[in-house]
Amino acid sequence: MVAAHLTALRSLLERVASGHEPRIKFECKHFFSGAAAYANGRIFMTLTSVGLALKVPPASQADLIGQGAKPLRYFPSGPIKRDYVIVPEPMVSDADALTPWITKSVLFSQTVPKARQARAVRGRHAR
Repeated sequence: MVAAHLTALRSLLERVASGHEPRIKFECKHFFSGAAAYANGRIFMTLTSVGLALKVPPASQADLIGQGAKPLRYFPSGPIKRDYVIVPEPMVSDADALTPWITKSVLFSQTVPKARQARAVRGRHAR
């Protein structure tokens, strides 16, 4: 399933990212049980069993929710992932409708600081 998500996300990104500036480097990577798309090393879109999710600012979240999007939860009782919404299925299959939202997601991702990676400390245990 992970390989299928990765292939699908790469294909989607190829279809909609062709108009972006060359200074933005896109890549797709495995992401838990799915795939994630990155722009200049910053995550902006995921595809998992819960659907296609975009990282967008609050005003865009409200607009998308008005069009049928839902806040992102990876598990039914899990927390809502801040900044993300699950794109409604009809929009996912409509590249013309989806492209401007992906563009907003890419641009927003460039304004958010990169997540800090946890450092492994040898010989020390959490207390």
